[in-house]
Amino acid sequence: MDNLVIEYRDPILGVILVVAVVFFISFFTYSYGIYKEKRARKDYRKLSLRFELGNLKENDYVNLYKTYNLPFDTILLLASSSLHKGDYNKAISIYLSLLEHVKDRVKKEELLELLGNTYFKGGFLQRSKDVFLKILKFSPRNKNVLRNLMLVNDKLKDYKKSLEICEALNELNVDIALDLEYYKGQIILNDSLLSIEKRASLLKEIYQNSQNLERVYISFLLQFDKKEFWKNIDSFNLKNIIDILWFQRKEDLDFEAIKNNIFLIELYSAKNYYDLASSSSDFNLDILILLNKNGKYSQASLNFEFICKSCKHSHPFSENRCPNCNNLLSMEVKHHLCKAFFETNQSLQ
Repeated sequence: MDNLVIEYRDPILGVILVVAVVFFISFFTYSYGIYKEKRARKDYRKLSLRFELGNLKENDYVNLYKTYNLPFDTILLLASSSLHKGDYNKAISIYLSLLEHVKDRVKKEELLELLGNTYFKGGFLQRSKDVFLKILKFSPRNKNVLRNLMLVNDKLKDYKKSLEICEALNELNVDIALDLEYYKGQIILNDSLLSIEKRASLLKEIYQNSQNLERVYISFLLQFDKKEFWKNIDSFNLKNIIDILWFQRKEDLDFEAIKNNIFLIELYSAKNYYDLASSSSDFNLDILILLNKNGKYSQASLNFEFICKSCKHSHPFSENRCPNCNNLLSMEVKHHLCKAFFETNQSLQ
């Protein structure tokens, strides 16, 4: 009996028992971990398959964030795939679903900013404005949101609000000088209480301070004060407005001003308004002049494209802001030969 007690109290046996218990606990924990990992991978595969098929639902993004602890930035990256596809409504639904579950203030602000930008891209301007104003209530110095709100007001033609935001950004040391001059000009252009003479005078002052507004100022002159335009023709960079000049009617031109300007002589000879030039240093104009000399003026014309100097995107029409990157007055005009389109009226027999 004494021997049995001694054997039971043997420390080696106790160590063996402890090791055995630790082994079984570790084995059980390891096995359960493998089971959970397999189950999670299976769920991931299902979600991945749905994502590849384009059927990932709004709740799936919430589950990825809440259940699987997928990083927030990764969730936003997945959600951005809808934006790239142009599916703004789905992207909006995803952001709204995530907003219901995100509690962190920084993440919530980031989501709201993405939501506002998506509304803006989708053309929901008032909703976009409301979201940006909501962000500014608790983050009034957010420069990106202020700039985005300025762009929304620009689209809504509320230039006074845009100017106010520009002044706020200027106080925050943001380089916004061009925007300030531009919105001052737009306010003058759209002020129906000012006479045309007063508007012309004020716009001229702004133009003299910022040559970047040349196209805006010239467009105004050609619409309301052609005499002032032709009087100051030599002070403008005419190649930057070749498309505007090309589409002018012959009866609106000033022949005396044209015959003293080599570029205009070549341009309107190519247009077949005048026979003043026999050739041109510009290849496209030279071809048109040659066609005119041979009586084939109706076979070709000029076509124009507008390339943003910032993002290099090409657009068929000139706009004050690039539709792609929203940079202001960044469009550069390029001209090319194209086939002329014309109609001939024929009497019915």
